Amino acid sequence: MSATVVALLVSHDGSRWLPTVIDGLRGQRTPVSRVVAVDTGSKDDSADLLDAAFGDVVRVGGATSYPQAVRLGLEQVAASQPDAEWVWLLHDDSTPDPDALAALLAAAAADPGADVLGPKLREWPSLRRLLELGVTVSGTGRRETGLERGEYDQGQHDDVRDVLAVNTAGMLVRRAVLEELGGLDEQMPVFGNDIDFGWRAAAAGHRTVIVPEAVVFHVEAAHRGVRRTPLTGRHIHYQERRAALYTLLANSSTRALPWRVVRLALGTLVRMVGYLLVRQVGQALDELAALVSLYGKPGVVLRARRDRRQRRTSPPVDASPLLARWWVPYRHGLDFVSDLAAALTNQAADVAERRRLATETGGRRRVDDDDPFAEEPGVLARFFTNPVTLGGLLFVVLALIGAREAFGTVVGGALAPAPASASQWWQLYLESSHPLGQGTAVPAPAYVLPLALVGSLIGPTATISALLVLAVPLSFWGAWRFLRVVGKLLEPTGPPAWLLFLGATSYALVSATSGAWGLGRFGVVAVATLLPWLAHAALGFADPEADRRWRAGWRVGLLLSLGAAFAPLAYWFALVLAVLVIGAGFLISARGMRTRSVWGPPAVALLCPPVLLAPWWVPAVLEGSAAALALDAGRLPMATVGFADLVTGHLGDAGAPAWLGLLLLAVAVLALVPSRTRVPVLVCWIVALAAALVASALGLVTFERDAVSTEAGLGFLVVVIQAAFVVGAVIAAQGATRGGSTSAWRRRVVATVVLVAAAVPVVGLGWFVVYGPGELEDTRDTGIPAYMMQSAALGPEHGILVIRGDVETGFQWSVVREDGLTVGEDEIVGLMSADRDLDAVVGELVSSPASGAVESLPGQGIEYVVLPDPADGNVAAVLDATTGLEQASAEDRETRAWHVGADVEPDAVTSSESSTRTALLVVQAVAVLVVLVLCVPSLGRERR
Repeated sequence: MSATVVALLVSHDGSRWLPTVIDGLRGQRTPVSRVVAVDTGSKDDSADLLDAAFGDVVRVGGATSYPQAVRLGLEQVAASQPDAEWVWLLHDDSTPDPDALAALLAAAAADPGADVLGPKLREWPSLRRLLELGVTVSGTGRRETGLERGEYDQGQHDDVRDVLAVNTAGMLVRRAVLEELGGLDEQMPVFGNDIDFGWRAAAAGHRTVIVPEAVVFHVEAAHRGVRRTPLTGRHIHYQERRAALYTLLANSSTRALPWRVVRLALGTLVRMVGYLLVRQVGQALDELAALVSLYGKPGVVLRARRDRRQRRTSPPVDASPLLARWWVPYRHGLDFVSDLAAALTNQAADVAERRRLATETGGRRRVDDDDPFAEEPGVLARFFTNPVTLGGLLFVVLALIGAREAFGTVVGGALAPAPASASQWWQLYLESSHPLGQGTAVPAPAYVLPLALVGSLIGPTATISALLVLAVPLSFWGAWRFLRVVGKLLEPTGPPAWLLFLGATSYALVSATSGAWGLGRFGVVAVATLLPWLAHAALGFADPEADRRWRAGWRVGLLLSLGAAFAPLAYWFALVLAVLVIGAGFLISARGMRTRSVWGPPAVALLCPPVLLAPWWVPAVLEGSAAALALDAGRLPMATVGFADLVTGHLGDAGAPAWLGLLLLAVAVLALVPSRTRVPVLVCWIVALAAALVASALGLVTFERDAVSTEAGLGFLVVVIQAAFVVGAVIAAQGATRGGSTSAWRRRVVATVVLVAAAVPVVGLGWFVVYGPGELEDTRDTGIPAYMMQSAALGPEHGILVIRGDVETGFQWSVVREDGLTVGEDEIVGLMSADRDLDAVVGELVSSPASGAVESLPGQGIEYVVLPDPADGNVAAVLDATTGLEQASAEDRETRAWHVGADVEPDAVTSSESSTRTALLVVQAVAVLVVLVLCVPSLGRERR
């Protein structure tokens, strides 16, 4: 009698591989009895492909882990194929060879004691490179395959043998064993569950066998980052490392557990150092996060160990002979040290060879040093004859063309509409609670104050428009000034004008090419515009006169406060950078750093933001919305920024092509080569690496609120890294083009680098002109009938309850008041807590026409109820039958609306002021005046 085999196939966005996998299943010479397919929320047509091939696909949400999907598949097997003896697990990126199942079953028949069998895994699409022939784990949690890197299959490992575990991509397991062990552990949503299952099976007395004659080709899409899932995101290494630590802690013997705990903690620190040495900061932080996630919650491991004990029907079998040998981690350590030493040796040899060639062909090329912006006779004539000046004028004109969508009214992406008048901004900033939703005490963002000040002069719409339109020109101007001063600090003559032009234009486009401009991330745009002016002021800390250093401290404090108002990470990064700089200063000259006029100005600069922004920071912490101190201005959620986005200068998937950022990165790397300017370039790299470290740490944090789940706003750090690359490249280029004659080869190298560097602003400007508007537009569409919005504008008590969703997926509600959410209000609504009373009212309202929930709506300040397009017909029918609601739209309309019959209560939703906020505002006003006065040059001092 032939064995009954059910194939259990789990898919998630695998449509690119599924046709081949389906053909592989259908082409088995020993066919399966049935295929059970589980799709975990694919956004492509994976589920449709599986449904067309096998029918009855189990469709679940994207948050479903692989162990949960397997459990659901087993339930389907029990219902449709109760006599199934074997379950064959497959991934949507693993296609079996036609003889794979036959070979597995033949091995099972030859060895009845084998309960889990696995195939030889080869890489897809290369088809010949070996991936796994069974797998085990070392004492440090490293996944061990026993194969060399890139080893090809030549039959050298074709022996049937016992192993600790086999990959779930192709695992054939007795159904009774799978159910006896409770399936796969759900603590490991994607990675590592195969080793854990194999270890549990071995401890229970079941054998796992590798069958090399059975071949399965595997893409390893999740492991290689080809496919990201909601369960892994960008932190693949974190998930893999956490699974490895969990497996060791959950399955180790009681006697070995204390040693495992200590060894894994110390080993994690060693691995972090190793990753930092090879500049893999993200993986180093993932290592730490994985350790903290388990050690911070020991109950997770204790429950797992208790579950394993309860499932054992006999004394456990010792699985240690199947684990990797004790010396394997030390061998890997020696391999790492030898690889690192070889890399450093090769790098040193390359540098020595370049220096030898430079010595043999030395000399430097002279470059014209005319500055088109110099104050000297004939400047008007030179303006129209200097190509750099004309280029700057052309750049500004084209930048204004690229910003064409921002002239006038502009909304879209993360940018909400501007309010009708500046008085609304002032009211929002001054009041301690706001009539948003059902009322909240979450404070208004700090940037509302500068917007209100400017809006009082030119109007709110013109303020937002000016912020976006002038961002690139002002960034160009500020970058030119800063780079010129930096160049003169290196050499009295400063950098040539054409080099200043390239550097200034490259930086000026960062806010556009990063995607911040097109996404409406006006906070990132504002801080990118401000950064060169802030950096220019910070150069005053090195002034020889103490009075100038103190003024620099107050100026930096004011500008830093303004930048932190739009992007709070500006302050936290400045704090980290100041600690690094001051620490380095004490290491270099402890005696000099003890002088008050040396450490005092930076300290003043760092103390200014907490005082100047106190009306925002203090209530944000007290109201439980401290997450605002790590979020950029604009609508939530923030854009997801990975490590690759950091180095290429992107906010998630937005922005110019990634290769453009790689060009700037390449130029910044090349800037490290010239020895003459290596020290200042290294300073730029240290700033960039510090920003990357802070970003990687914050990338591990997710802020969960009732209304939204968001990551930190990393836009400022993206700008800092790009700015550091630009400054480093300009410094190196200045050193390469100054100081004597230049050899032919050096001229060619410099010319090549300049051409590559020139491509950054040229291509970036072209992209901005063509694709600049991004998600911005000049119209606002709320989806709510105009007459309702006119009624809502009468006061906050005339609210509109907007209900979105349907019965199957659930509902989300929001309340629109007055003219809807405007700039400054989105963050408040995103961070405020949900109104539980109105939650209950909405639940009753959409479920039963006789609930009586409509009677409480006037007291909630709600005059209309709206179901935007597409309206759920079932809910619309319930609301049509509800007494107290009058239809306010035609039944054949896609958007349905109802009017609440009873009059709304005038004081249903109100704003308020408090003495605490008044005191904070007074302190802020006094502090702003004091800082402005201290920024002014001292009387009786001559300007240098």
